[in-house]
Amino acid sequence: MWTVIPLLLEVTLTCASTHSLTYFFTAVSGDINIPEFTIVGLVDEEQFIYFDSNMKKVVPKTEWMKQKEEADYWDTQTQLADGTHHAFRNNIQVAKDRFNHSTGVHTFQLMYGCEWDDQTGATNGFRQESYDGEDFMSLDLQEMRWISPVQQGFSTQNKWNNNRAYLEGRKHYFSTVCIEWLKKYVEYRKSRLEKMVSPQVSLLQKDPSSPVTCHATGFYPSGVTITWMRNGQEHYTDVDLGELLPNADGTFQRMSTITVTPDEWKKNQFSCEVKHQSKTIRKILSEKEIRTNRGDSVPIGIIAFAVILLIIIGVAGYMVYLKKRGEDGQL
Repeated sequence: MWTVIPLLLEVTLTCASTHSLTYFFTAVSGDINIPEFTIVGLVDEEQFIYFDSNMKKVVPKTEWMKQKEEADYWDTQTQLADGTHHAFRNNIQVAKDRFNHSTGVHTFQLMYGCEWDDQTGATNGFRQESYDGEDFMSLDLQEMRWISPVQQGFSTQNKWNNNRAYLEGRKHYFSTVCIEWLKKYVEYRKSRLEKMVSPQVSLLQKDPSSPVTCHATGFYPSGVTITWMRNGQEHYTDVDLGELLPNADGTFQRMSTITVTPDEWKKNQFSCEVKHQSKTIRKILSEKEIRTNRGDSVPIGIIAFAVILLIIIGVAGYMVYLKKRGEDGQL
C-alpha cells in the first residue's frame, strides 16, 4: 500500500559496520490527550522524520534530511502517512473487535526495518505488530511466513500466508528496497558525521548541597573520557560515570557526577577533565564555573535531552510505511 522510507539504527554507539533502518507506528483509541496516530523514523538511533495525526505533516528532524530532500519528497510522504493513518484506524478497530474490547484506551503498534553490514554486505529485515503491548503478528523472513502467538491473530496469519504475492512483495522490500534506502540515508549522514566535533563541557549542580555533574555534550565521534582530578591526581571516590547517550542531532553526550563535602571542597582543588580525540577540556570545581539552579529546577540542557529521550522511548513501538501501493495490509 505504501512505499516505506527507511531509516538506520546503528547497533552500537561507535562507528559500527552494521547499520539499521527502523520505523515505529502507533495508533491509539479511547479518551486520550495525545495524537491518535504517530510515525517516528530512526537512522542510526537518530530520529530523522516525524508525523502525527494532529500535525498532519511529515517533517524532518535532522539538518541533513532538510538539506538533502526537497519539498516534493515531504509532500509525498505526508500523503502516504495520511493514508497509513486511516489504515491503522481500521486495524485497531478490528483488533478491538477480536479481543472483545469496546471501552478503554487501546494501542496497535507496528515496528519494521532492515539492517546492513557495510563490510560483509549481509542484510536482514524485521517486522512486528502488537496490540496493547502484547505480540500480535510477526514476519519470519527465513521461513517466509507470518506468525501470530494469539488466537485473535490466526485469521490474519492465514490470510497473509495464503497470499504468495504479498509474501514475495515483503521479501523484495526487506531484501532490496529497504536496503537501498538505508544505504542512501547512510550517505546522507556521512558528510556531517565525518567531521570531528569537540564537546561542550559544563559543571552542573541543582543546589549547593547536591552532587556536581560534569556534563560533556555535542561531540562526535563517540569516544570520550571523563576523569575527576583531586589536587592534580585522578580521583575515583564517590564518582558515578553515566552511560554514553546519543543526542537527537547525531552527536553524543555523557555525564560524570562527584559527591564532595564542603570541607573537602574547601581544602582541595577538584577538577573535571574531558578528553576527546586529541583535545582535553578542564573545568575547575568552583562557584564561578558551576551552573546552579535553585529549588526544583534542573539544568536546561538536561531537560531538553530528557524530552528527546522520552519522545524516542515513548514511540518505541510505532512504525513506518510498510508496503508498496496496491498490497493488502489490512487485518
